[in-house]
Amino acid sequence: MRVSLFVTCLGDRFFADAAADAVRLLRSLDVDVDFPKNQTCCGQPAWNSGHIPQAREMAAHTAAVFADSDYVVLPSGSCAAMLRCTYPRLLEAPVVAERSYELAEFLVDVLEITELGSGLEGRRLAYHHGCHALRELEVEEQPVRLLESAGAKIVPWEMDQECCGFGGLFAVKAPEVSIAMADRKLDTLPDVETVVSADGGCLLQLEGRARRRGVPIPFRPLASLLWEARSGRA
Repeated sequence: MRVSLFVTCLGDRFFADAAADAVRLLRSLDVDVDFPKNQTCCGQPAWNSGHIPQAREMAAHTAAVFADSDYVVLPSGSCAAMLRCTYPRLLEAPVVAERSYELAEFLVDVLEITELGSGLEGRRLAYHHGCHALRELEVEEQPVRLLESAGAKIVPWEMDQECCGFGGLFAVKAPEVSIAMADRKLDTLPDVETVVSADGGCLLQLEGRARRRGVPIPFRPLASLLWEARSGRA
């Protein structure tokens, strides 16, 4: 099985350690992982902005880059949803769409992993479900199941499935609404040591707002927590 990591733009610029953790995790499970160096943006910002020709061009490039991959794994629900759900609207017969998975989804649904280790024993976590992973990919139980199997306590959060207010360009075009949505989530955050999510944009949005409000809590990528579960190293 040959798996290619699609690191994503935010992964490259803000969460490089999480991308590396995803590779370490997959290789620890005897998965052959490569990283095509000519990968670029998946085209989601262009698509969301209505620049369809540019989005189609980036989609075609991505499909060509990963043409020989058995699977494409992304540590990002939103970019995985772009490949899986939007590429069929941009390209004819986009095989890459059928092979693309968010990381936790791939571990549970393809590799049939039920537990990774016990490296999160006693940790109190809140999990934020990003909109694209939850509503487009229907990834809901997989990340929570993996975290709990490693000993973590996923503390109930009444707003765990509510949008964080990021939405890419939405946060730029409607900042007041975006901030209010983030505050609404943070106001209901339970007593936990870490907030976890599979989406980098959501993490940047919530962590940025939390810092502004003086909320001293870390926001961590799911890939890094899953590697901690496996390796036992924080």
